[in-house]
Amino acid sequence: MKNPIRKAAVPALISLAMLSGAAWGQTAPVSASSTSAMSSSSTAAKSHAQRRMDNVEQQITTMHSQLNITDAQSKQWDAYAQTMRGNAQKTSDAMRDRGQKMATMNADDIMKSYAELAQMHADQMQKLSSAWSDLYAVLTPDQKQTADTLFHNRPLRPRPGMHKHTTKPASASSAASSSGT
Repeated sequence: MKNPIRKAAVPALISLAMLSGAAWGQTAPVSASSTSAMSSSSTAAKSHAQRRMDNVEQQITTMHSQLNITDAQSKQWDAYAQTMRGNAQKTSDAMRDRGQKMATMNADDIMKSYAELAQMHADQMQKLSSAWSDLYAVLTPDQKQTADTLFHNRPLRPRPGMHKHTTKPASASSAASSSGT
């Protein structure tokens, strides 16, 4: 990833990564016998989603402190922070909705849902990048240096529920099946 893109993308990717796991596994089966299970599941899901939003708020608070945002910069900062919050909420809502529909989706619907999520993410990144550019433009040279350091040194955390796959490449399995094994 090129450095200018990376500077704007890292916080957004971190936010999305934190939120993307919020609803992947949340399918709520509907039956008369599972009413109590659903209410406790909804409570757990709500607290999980709330924890995700709390993480976004923590990121916003930490970054505000690290950058030493001034009153004169508050308009641009508030726009950036609100974009982060809005993106996080939209992602959480979309993932929850997708998780609830997953059991009734066919392969074509699932593929379309992935495309919709990817498009939503791209749109959110554009909004966040624009808000960041507006903020970055009003930062002092010292604040810009701090921001540059933060964006270069911020590690990406793996998304919850995502595992490293250790399958053979398609060519190896194709060769094995064509050889009669």
